[in-house]
Amino acid sequence: MAAAPDLLSVEDLHVRYGSVEVLKGISLKVRRGEIVALIGANGAGKSTALMAISGIVPASKGSIRFSGREIRSLPSEQRVSLGITQVPEGRRLFPRMTVKENLLIGATLRTDRSEIEKDLAWVLKLFPVLKKRSLQLAGTLSGGEQQMLALARGLMAKPTLLLLDEPSLGLAPKLIGEVFSLIRKIHEMGITLLLVEQNAYQALQVAQTAYVLETGTIALHGPAERLRQDPSVKRAYLGG
Repeated sequence: MAAAPDLLSVEDLHVRYGSVEVLKGISLKVRRGEIVALIGANGAGKSTALMAISGIVPASKGSIRFSGREIRSLPSEQRVSLGITQVPEGRRLFPRMTVKENLLIGATLRTDRSEIEKDLAWVLKLFPVLKKRSLQLAGTLSGGEQQMLALARGLMAKPTLLLLDEPSLGLAPKLIGEVFSLIRKIHEMGITLLLVEQNAYQALQVAQTAYVLETGTIALHGPAERLRQDPSVKRAYLGG
């Protein structure tokens, strides 16, 4: 059986913050229909990689191809229109707006009004707790509910590729399990995911392919199952 085509291809990507080079020529691929995990220590450059792919920070060198098209020079809103959506670390909700208003902001760049209404109903069915709280201010939700709202808002953009930045950050263990269960459900709906996650154990359980980022370079990559057994990964990230 032939491998799925690459949806995202990143080659020799460099990102600088002033005089500091945060990404030093990383290359990675995400095949259509995959979950790919990007793991590594704090400060390794994981979030920067996602922000460069989504256009939030500029790349100083390298190539970002999406569905075969070079997108490195495109503004972030154009990348959203092409099908790339990022769910940022820390959720970045609008706390004084309702759950429903936050969800509709996810569809800002869409013009298909009737489809937006259908997707809103679908998302609220997928996240029943949000349906109950649709008129509640986002800032009054619990941490787990806020993470669900951030995921749901990302889905309202109708992404082909969903970039998830630390979805389990700050959550209790039980809620982490729920969030990863939702990630599996989103994947089953045909959405491709690139996941940045401190919880390497959960990330390697849910992903098919994984990359280990260390101080701005890719140290290891391969099938997630193989990386779970790798002694250096076990020592550094899995407590083994």
